[in-house]
Amino acid sequence: MKKIIYISDYFIEHILGGAEISDSVLLTEILEVDVERIQSHMVSLDFLKKNTNNLFIISNFIHLTKNCEEYIQNNCNYVIYEHDHKYLISRNPGLFKDFKAPASEIVHLDFYTNALKVIAQSNFHKEIIEKNLSIENVFSLGGNLWPLDTLKNIKLINKNSKTNNIAILDSDIDHKNTPGAAQYCKVKKLDFILIKDQNYNQFINKLNKCSTLLFLPKTPETLSRVVVEARMLGLKTITSNNIGAVHEPWFNLKGDELVDVMQEKKKEIFNKFNEIINE
Repeated sequence: MKKIIYISDYFIEHILGGAEISDSVLLTEILEVDVERIQSHMVSLDFLKKNTNNLFIISNFIHLTKNCEEYIQNNCNYVIYEHDHKYLISRNPGLFKDFKAPASEIVHLDFYTNALKVIAQSNFHKEIIEKNLSIENVFSLGGNLWPLDTLKNIKLINKNSKTNNIAILDSDIDHKNTPGAAQYCKVKKLDFILIKDQNYNQFINKLNKCSTLLFLPKTPETLSRVVVEARMLGLKTITSNNIGAVHEPWFNLKGDELVDVMQEKKKEIFNKFNEIINE
């Protein structure tokens, strides 16, 4: 194996999202082989033909052309590191009973079927993928990746004094349901603040000042990094069963104990990816 080709729509220098942060940690702290990054819209058939013998890790791939997708699935060894629900047109299994979409809603089926592995964020995520695609190559990480500096910072600040405010994620993304969470607090006559910050560490610091996180997404969250971050910071959480993290065996933990679990998860993910690479 010469190297790994890592394909994603965006990387951390383009967007500071959960998928991009996780990808960045995987690239900088987990993988110990030669990796070439390329944005999905830059991938061409000529590029793929030159790299057919390499291993591809496919993160978000909405901007990957159909021709390139078909070439990869028919000619390359590849792993899909799934961050949401790209196998559905709507990308929202929550629109359907028991999260099972009709056949007309399924897309990229062959792409998922032919992958060496489809890596899910949680068992909840894994079960939804399997329910919709009927494939047997799905593997759950049962967690996610945080930069080592972030985990150290969380341990450093998670015992700081907190206000009685409820934190609500201030997001323009409809399925994050910021208005619904705010309305919940208004009806219950609870004090809340909306939090957001383009600086990731500043966002963590703002979250840490609150006593509780309220998060009621419309779409099934594959894991929900913000919920796990809140638990690592020692906050209470008001959530729904739409969140992958709440179904994991470690979800009852908080503070340093949960930080330690996420650090162990990094070792497990390192071993899993090395296993795939060696195969």
